[in-house]
Amino acid sequence: MESVRYYMHRHLEENKTLYAFVGVLFLMGVIFGAIIVNSLSLNQKQDLYTYLSRFFIQAAEGGFTSKTDMFFQSFGHYLKYMGLMWVLGLSVIGLPVILVMLFLKGVVIGFTVGFLVNQMGWYGFMLSFVSVLPQNVLLIPAFIIVTVAAVAFSIKMIRQLAFKRHHMPFLPQLIRYSLLVAGVGILVLFASTMEAFFTPALMEQVIKWSIQ
Repeated sequence: MESVRYYMHRHLEENKTLYAFVGVLFLMGVIFGAIIVNSLSLNQKQDLYTYLSRFFIQAAEGGFTSKTDMFFQSFGHYLKYMGLMWVLGLSVIGLPVILVMLFLKGVVIGFTVGFLVNQMGWYGFMLSFVSVLPQNVLLIPAFIIVTVAAVAFSIKMIRQLAFKRHHMPFLPQLIRYSLLVAGVGILVLFASTMEAFFTPALMEQVIKWSIQ
């Protein structure tokens, strides 16, 4: 346990600047996603709102899929996303793609919250609060940690290729990188559980309240 704490403390100390950069990048994605909402045409907003209204009515009638199926779908999706980041971290050319992936995550969240608030006001805020916030309290830190770990590993590979005299053993670095990403998978597991078993119930209550 002490070794894990030591490694995490060392990881944070070594990558403070990178964490700040990645955090700002994610926040920019959220802001950009919210701005996109205002750039949609009236017809596009109406089409999206019509689709959401049908979804809300179905959800209020208990139309969500099986909680177990939802858990495996969300957990599988997040693991694939993290796995792709891990693979991209192993390559030099994958570095910008990793950053774009995190930025797009922020865009999706910002757009979702922005659209709901824009179209439904206070009810939209409440709905976004119960549907987006619970699992993302864990998912956002998880994806930021994986992004930093992948970018840091990719940068180390670039440095070793550019300055071969500063060669460091590859395998121990790869093991530490892989273990960190695997450890973050625990956060994703909890987030998927919350998304499948708790979020739908909260959404149903808010949706029933909003359509009364």
